[in-house]
Amino acid sequence: MKHLDIIISGKVQGVFFRSTSKAVADQLGIKGTARNRPDGTVFIEAEGDDFSLELFLEFCNKGSDRAVVENVSYSEAELKNYVNFEVVKR
Repeated sequence: MKHLDIIISGKVQGVFFRSTSKAVADQLGIKGTARNRPDGTVFIEAEGDDFSLELFLEFCNKGSDRAVVENVSYSEAELKNYVNFEVVKR
């Protein structure tokens, strides 16, 4: 298990990116959170095995149907042992 902090930029707010990321995370067994940030990006904390996280990053690079992903950056961080995947509202 490992933890990734993921930042997605582009047209990623108001296009169901967070809710779609939750659906994909739930299918892959990924735990964590997704939240909109004031700068227009989406910030995701994702925890899972290497294979699941790789597939989840593929989704992040594509996004939801109406999203236009311009950039995805991520870094490994300390595990927080999330129990599910949550969309964080403001």
